[in-house]
Amino acid sequence: MRTRTPAAAAALDPGQGKLAPIVAKLRQSVISALEEMKAKEIKEIDIRGRASFADLLVIASGTSTRHVKSLADEVVKFVKKAGMMPLGIEGQKEAEWVLVDLGDIVCHLMLPRIREFYALERLWSVGGDAEASND
Repeated sequence: MRTRTPAAAAALDPGQGKLAPIVAKLRQSVISALEEMKAKEIKEIDIRGRASFADLLVIASGTSTRHVKSLADEVVKFVKKAGMMPLGIEGQKEAEWVLVDLGDIVCHLMLPRIREFYALERLWSVGGDAEASND
């Protein structure tokens, strides 16, 4: 299991329940990349307090494997432009479900049938609060 650096742990603003500026900047880069590439059904799920590996999940769909791969590439490009580096990328070869690990944010980019089958939104909403936002 990956542990957070002190900087990542300090990135949260527990007093207001909001993401700290560095995480908010990363989040905005991810959302901008997905919107620019016309991702479908972008959802964010705040998992602070429910998981130790990240603070936020971003889930989006692509219309084809090529689109899913392009979404992942664009997220990486935007994040690098913001001065950050992804920790890992999985699933690019098949591109049915690509996971981009950005540390505090994990992006799940998938085909609609894969998204429906694994139902991550339902999984993370069981016993917790509703999703952070729906775009």
